[in-house]
Amino acid sequence: MTTLKNHSASTSTAHSTDTHTAAPHRGNTDGRKKRRDSPWQAMGLGIALFIAFIAIWQSVAAAGWLSGIAPTPARTWDRAVEILSDPFYRDGPASVGIFWHMVASLRRVLIGFAIAMVIAIPLGFWLGSSATFRRATDPFVQILRPVSPLAWLPLGLALLRDAENTAVFVIILSALWPTLLNTIEAVRGIHPTYKNLAATLGTNRMQQLLYIVGPAALPGIITGMRQSLSTAWLVIVAAEMLVGGQGVGFFVWNMWNRLDIDAIVVVIVLIGVIGLALDYLVASLQKVVRYD
Repeated sequence: MTTLKNHSASTSTAHSTDTHTAAPHRGNTDGRKKRRDSPWQAMGLGIALFIAFIAIWQSVAAAGWLSGIAPTPARTWDRAVEILSDPFYRDGPASVGIFWHMVASLRRVLIGFAIAMVIAIPLGFWLGSSATFRRATDPFVQILRPVSPLAWLPLGLALLRDAENTAVFVIILSALWPTLLNTIEAVRGIHPTYKNLAATLGTNRMQQLLYIVGPAALPGIITGMRQSLSTAWLVIVAAEMLVGGQGVGFFVWNMWNRLDIDAIVVVIVLIGVIGLALDYLVASLQKVVRYD
């Protein structure tokens, strides 16, 4: 009996020792993991990749593997300094600084996006709440949704006879579908228990919309808005190449006609930066909105 007790105590002591020994090991592992996930390390890696990309780009261009009009990092930098040093100049309707082209594109995108949201969100609530109307309109949605917004551009020019309004029309069509479909799914995904509980409390449909359906569907709606805004900014560049006037798309096309490829690279970077800023704004709103 004494031997059994001593063996049990030894086993317990060994188990306790192993437990205390393993705990610091897990702590060290967690510490190493935190160090690996450091944002400074990620930033350093990103900078290193960017420098490597520039070095490869310059080497390929210097080796003559690209065409004679292909941009190089040095020429692109010089062109960027030239473009950004005087972004506000005006020398006629078509000859303006890059700032005014960006403003023209943003104006079209924001107007078209706002109109699309006014249409998509109420319609999404309606179709998400009514199975009958949703089934009735689903064939139309599935037929029209895959059509490229640029395919509507000739029809818009024929109907509206105005390049500015046609560009906004194309943006409306491109921004409509992501928010509409996300709103429908967000409303459909609300648990019936919430609605039943609200009904037992004697709330009317407007109160349910304001206090139950709306807050519950809001995260899904904002997800759709984020997709819609990104799509609208993507489409406006191609639309402006076709309709002309001011805008980043027109600027890119105009630079291509002049074979100014360095300027095109500069504007491509600016388009990406503005798109990132727009996405970040909506993403910040998305982080704030939560419904549990």
